Amino acid sequence: MTAEIIHGKQIAQDIRAELQQEVAALVAKGIRPGLGVILVGSDPASTSYVTAKEKACEEIGIYSDDNRLPAETTQEELLAKVAEMNADPKINGILVQLPLPKHIDEAAVLMAIDPSKDVDGFHPVNVGKMVVGEKAFLPCTPHGVIQMLLRSGVETSGAHAVVVGRSNIVGKPVANMLVQKQKGGDATVTVCHTRTRDLAGHVRQADIVIAAAGRPNTITADMVKPGAVVIDVGVNRIEDASKKSGFRLVGDVDFDAVAEVASKITPVPGGVGPMTITMLLWNTVESAKQANGLA
Repeated sequence: MTAEIIHGKQIAQDIRAELQQEVAALVAKGIRPGLGVILVGSDPASTSYVTAKEKACEEIGIYSDDNRLPAETTQEELLAKVAEMNADPKINGILVQLPLPKHIDEAAVLMAIDPSKDVDGFHPVNVGKMVVGEKAFLPCTPHGVIQMLLRSGVETSGAHAVVVGRSNIVGKPVANMLVQKQKGGDATVTVCHTRTRDLAGHVRQADIVIAAAGRPNTITADMVKPGAVVIDVGVNRIEDASKKSGFRLVGDVDFDAVAEVASKITPVPGGVGPMTITMLLWNTVESAKQANGLA
């Protein structure tokens, strides 16, 4: 068996095309969704990510208010900028790029964002709503995973999903979404982590494997049930002398070997990665609709 590749890049493009039409319809009504972005310091990975978000906003017609602040920005100054965006009607979503410099309390900054503009889905108010099944802004990467399953025809209802990883950013929220009584949910969910005994035994029972451990080759072919669907959220740099950069990106799954066992699998790169920014745009458009009584 050779697995069907779930191309996140293509799914992301499809969703962005849908969002572009939604934005055009909103603009025709005098409403332009706006995303406020704050980047503190000049971390290369964060800078690259923010630049990609800005480009994505421009492509689908979202207004982007970009704020690049020096690394020495104080917590008080950053909180004042967040408060300014909270009060700005042109801004429907606020994104504070993480990580922040060590002298700034990340939790305090995230708590300061108005939950109605929390398009990252990290505020406890939105996390709580997600847990109890109320409408909320869903965290972007886990929501992207659910969309990939839905748009690839993977049936989650009644399926046994095993999530490997328990982070607040991916593992816990994706497990919660999968168990909800809704489309893309209704799964029986097992969450595994670093203290799990017999990880291979648990994964081997899965109809759907979500790998979000942050470690290369965590999921190997002998751990995967034939015909299972494997979603690889991991992004890891490993040394590769054949590459100009000296490294290459791999996921948490031994892709080549697992692809011979699974029915569907996501690659790294080009799998889950492109979905994250796309779902941020989704949340921003949704926020604009809610702010104007259209959702």
